[in-house]
Parts: sequence; structure tokens; C-alpha cells
Amino acid sequence: MPDAIDEVPAFLSGGGVMGALMRSHDWAATPFGPIEDWPQSLRAMVGACLNSPLLGTVLWGPELRMLYNDAYIPSMADRHPAALGLPVAQVWGEVWEIVAPPFHHAMRTGEGFAQNRVELPMVRNGQPEVTYWNISATPIFGEDGQILGLLNQGIEITGQVLAEHQRLVAQQQLRDLNEQLAREVAIRTEERNLMWDTSPDLMVVINFAGVIQRVNPAWTAVLGYLPEELIGHHVNEFITDEDHPLTVDAYLTTAAGDTVRIVNRYRHKNGAQHSISWVAAPSGDRTYATGRDITEEIARQAQLESTHEQLRQAQKMEAVGQLTGGLAHDFNNLLAGISVSLEMIETRVRQDRIGDVAKYLRVAQSATRRAAALTHRLLAFSRRQTLAPKAINAGKLVGGMLDMVQRTVGPTVVVEHFCSSGLWTALVDPSQLENALLNLCLNARDAMPEGGRITVETGNRVFDAVSARQHDIPQGEYLAIRVSDSGTGMSPEVLAKAFDPFFTTKPQGEGTGLGLSMIYGFAQQSGGQVRIYSQLGSGTTVSLYLPRYLGTAEGESGSPGLPPMLPAQRGETVLVVDDEPTVRVLVTDFLGDLGYRAIEVADGIAGLEVLQSGVHIDLLVTDFGLPGGMNGLQLANAGRLSRPDLRVLFITGYAESALFHNGRLEPGMAVLTKPFAVNDLAERMHELIGQSAAMRG
Repeated sequence: MPDAIDEVPAFLSGGGVMGALMRSHDWAATPFGPIEDWPQSLRAMVGACLNSPLLGTVLWGPELRMLYNDAYIPSMADRHPAALGLPVAQVWGEVWEIVAPPFHHAMRTGEGFAQNRVELPMVRNGQPEVTYWNISATPIFGEDGQILGLLNQGIEITGQVLAEHQRLVAQQQLRDLNEQLAREVAIRTEERNLMWDTSPDLMVVINFAGVIQRVNPAWTAVLGYLPEELIGHHVNEFITDEDHPLTVDAYLTTAAGDTVRIVNRYRHKNGAQHSISWVAAPSGDRTYATGRDITEEIARQAQLESTHEQLRQAQKMEAVGQLTGGLAHDFNNLLAGISVSLEMIETRVRQDRIGDVAKYLRVAQSATRRAAALTHRLLAFSRRQTLAPKAINAGKLVGGMLDMVQRTVGPTVVVEHFCSSGLWTALVDPSQLENALLNLCLNARDAMPEGGRITVETGNRVFDAVSARQHDIPQGEYLAIRVSDSGTGMSPEVLAKAFDPFFTTKPQGEGTGLGLSMIYGFAQQSGGQVRIYSQLGSGTTVSLYLPRYLGTAEGESGSPGLPPMLPAQRGETVLVVDDEPTVRVLVTDFLGDLGYRAIEVADGIAGLEVLQSGVHIDLLVTDFGLPGGMNGLQLANAGRLSRPDLRVLFITGYAESALFHNGRLEPGMAVLTKPFAVNDLAERMHELIGQSAAMRG
């Protein structure tokens, strides 16, 4: 079928049957009927020629009355074939107003027309919508040349137009997006270039072989090299020899796809060294790295550490000054008591007034015990005392001390004790724990001059990772002993110095300032910690934390009392090694009184000669610190090479706990701290010799 827009069918020309049909009808008389009323032959011919699945076709007769429409026309616009014969204005209504001018022009002049993309409002399925059409009209002429009507065809292109519109919108959106991306790329490029050019940090691009590909201007400012002096060179040409392996490992790691952080040292062009902290990451076949010069930071850190060390040294010297001053004061008092007592004894002996000697002996012995207590506190503070740890039930220990504590603090202070059920066992020196508890209660009493309340609590405490860091203690399970008072409390300044040796807020002569420092040393040496909370006007709480011991507490012993003087069993031989002649004489005389045979020497070398001889030795009694290059522990170990069962008693005023494996002695060894009571010496010797005899038996 010919194109309805570009070519008119031949049978519709002026001489065709359609023209004859249209000329033969009297349009003025009656309207032309519907196609169903046409003759069968005419209807078949028109249907075959005009019906097209692609076109909407209408025949308009004189006065533009509808003679024919195909099936497409009613379906596209809710029109009905009953409109045949009606004038076009009545058929198309408001649509006609849009397309009327070219139709009238064609009927008047005989000139056909074709219009594209005509926008027409339609109603389809009861819904209004806007449609688009390509419309054409071709005049139909009679034999006399008059215009009989129009062949009107329309192709709906709504789908095309909408698709084209969407395509244009999408193209515009794509253009807008591309323009936006281009602007962002330009901005990012400008920002990157600006950062690259102005950054004070070093930026470098190197390949995975370590060859520099690109550098930023900071290299010149920081290290003095121009870009052309760097690009194409291996990075190790500019790094100190010691840092070559580290740097090679770094760029090989990035070649494997990992990010790297390192610090290495670069040589400045003038020869100086600069420490650079790098962050490097791979991309493609290259590594991109940023480095910051931390040379000055390292120097400042070193200076800060040096300053801190100087401060620590100054604080240490201040503590030593306090320590020596306090020691001189206290020991002068004690020595004065001992010295005067001895002089008075000598005087009374010359005067033959023996009855007064006992009084001065008691004074001298009292001063000696006080001096011993002072040295024990000092050793506890320095964490060098030798402990005798036992598995204890702290609840029973504290409960057994309550009466003594109550009598000590006086009637104006109420002492109460709260003990948790299921209390854990601790492995500590019970006498030192008792001493620590008594000191805490005495401090609490002194903080309540008008009287008050002391509360002693024992319980279990578990420190997780966070709380352990807060309390500066290893994570784990602890026995907690807490002593609280309702006293005056401490100011922050006093609290900060509470553990300092010889620091005391008491009047001159009323306190040594060693109580809390001793407790601190005891807790540290026992593997625990001590913490103080205090506030002015709200009292003080001291918490002592001791590691839990997974064992059973040993049976409680009765009051210590005075141990008996235990004599030698069979005249055993004891080797006494001490560089202090006075100690050797006194110990040897005392051993003789008990029935022991004593061999005395002044140093470790002489003692070893005796041990390596054939002389029978039942016990070695030796000072720890000895002259001649061999201390007491070394002497004992050397002696045990030839005498594996040798029993050893160390008598010392300063036990090096590190050499004793943190205060734990080997089997068959014991320690007695100077000054000691002679009955304690007799008891320790008796125990050690008895152990040896039991093993031989």
C-alpha cells in the first residue's frame, strides 16, 4: 500500500470510482450513510485499500463530513462509527479547533498538507491524555476538477515522542552528571595538586623495586634534594645503612598488598640525619607513601626523658636525705639509751650495786628491740626484708587481733570487724601482716583525737583488666583488707606523700613516718598492692590487696611467748662465718653455753676452706654480706657441692631478696635477721640440725 503521507492512491484521483461515488451523492439532501449501507463491491474495495494496521484513515466529503473511518480511529479516541456523516467539528470537538486551519485551506485551495508531531488531547478508556501525531490530508477531485473531499491519514507517534523525550532527559542528565564529575575531578585534582605542592610532609611514589618515581616539593624543604636528584634513584641511596633492611621489607610488604608504617632515617643533603615516620600503601604497580619529619619530636622526647630522670634523681636524693635524717635522729636516741645503760651498768658494778643492773639491762634491751623494729620497717620499705610466708585465714588473724587493737587505740575509739563469707586464703608473712594492720589502726586512732570508729573489713576482690590498670596491680583474684576511720582525713598534698619514708604530720618525736612506707613495701614484696582514699573531713580508707593462694590455711598457733633455750643434742659442730668480730665472739660464746662446738672464721674464702676439708660440720651459720668476693649465699652453694645435705642459717641485717628468689629460700636454708634474740637463734639452729638428723635417720 502506498505511503499515506507521501503519495495519494491512484483510485482516489479525480477520475476514480471514489470521486464518482462522491460526485453522485447529493450531500445537501441527505448525509452519506455508514459504510455498512454502501454497496458490497464498493465497501470491499474501500476496505481493502484504506484499512491499514499502521494508519488511522478518514474520508471527508463535502463540507468536511465524515464518509469513512477505519477501525483504528474509534479505538484510539473513544469515537464510534456512528459519527459517519457528521461534520468534522461535531466529530472531533475541541481537537478540531487545533487542526482546522490546514483542513479548511486544503478544501479551499486543493493543496494537501502534512504536519508532524501535532499534539492532540485524547480520551482513551475514559482517561484524558496527550498524544502526538503525524497528520496528512490529500484533496479528492471530481471530473470537473472540483474538490469533493479529503483523504486524511494520521500516524500516532506518542510512544516515539515520549521515548525521545525520555532519551533527551536522560541525555541531559548524563550531560549534567558528566559536567558535575568533570567539575569535581577538576576540584579534586586542584586540591590534590595543592596538597602535593604545599604539604610540609614528604610525599613519594615508588615502584615495587624501591625506585623513586615522583616526589613533592617538601623533599627539597626537609632534606635539601631537588626532584631531579631523587627521581629514578633507589630509595636506599638516601637512607642510613642501618635502616636499609627495614626499608626494603617495607616496600616488599606493600608489593604484597599490605599497608606499612615505619620510621627510618634519611640523610639530609648537608649530611645531617632526619627521622621520618612513614605510612605507605600500594595501588596498581606502585607504592604511595607520606612521611613526617619527627627528628625534633624524638629530640624533645629524649630531652623530656632526661629531665624526668633528673627529677627522679632529685626526688630520690630528697628521699635519701629524709631517710638519713630520720635514721640519724631515731638511732641516736636508741644508741643513747643503750650507751648510757651500759655505762650505768659499768658504774653500778664498780659500786657493787648489782641490784640496779637489771633496770639498766631492761632499758638497753628495750632500745635494742626498738632499733630492730626500726630496721625491719626500713627493710619493708625497701622491699628487702626476708619474709616467712604462710597460708593464712585473714578473717581469723584479724579477729584474733581485735582485743589487742581495741586496748591499744583506747576506749574513745570503737573497733568493728566485718568478714565476708567464703574468704580466700593468702600466702603472706603473718607477723608482718599483723604489724601492718596494727600500724593502720594506730594511724586511724591518731586521726581521731576526739574519738571515733575504726572499721576493719576482710573480703575477696577480683580485678579485671580495666580495674587492674586503675589500681596498678596485676589482673587476678585478691584478698582485700580495708581499714577505714571517721577521722580528719588527708589533704591532696598530704595524701601524695603518704608513702614517703619519714614523712609524718605528727609533732616532732611522736612518729617515725615509716608506718605506711613499711606497709607499702610489705604489700609490694608480697605481690600485692596498697591504696589510700582520703578526703578532708571525711576520714581515710586504706585497702591492702594480697594475691589469692589456692591452698588451705595453716593452723593458727597460740601466743608466741618466749621460746625455750634449746641446747645441743649431741655436741654438734657449727661453722660460724661473720666479718664482724663482736658478732662472732657473742655467737661463739652462746653456742658454747648451749653445748655446741663452734668453728669461727671471718670471710667466705676461709669458710669454704673449712667446708672443703674433712671436718665434720652439722650447720653453717653465716652472714650474708661477707668480704673477699664471696657472699654468704655463694659460700653456702659452694659448700653444698661437696656437702649436699649441708644445713645453712643466714644471719644478716640486710637480706638481698633477689638472691633468695624473691624471699623464697632453698630447702635446708633459713634466715634470721639481725638484731635477733639468742633464743630465736637457738630455736632456728635446733630446727635445722633436727631436719638433717631426720634425713640421715
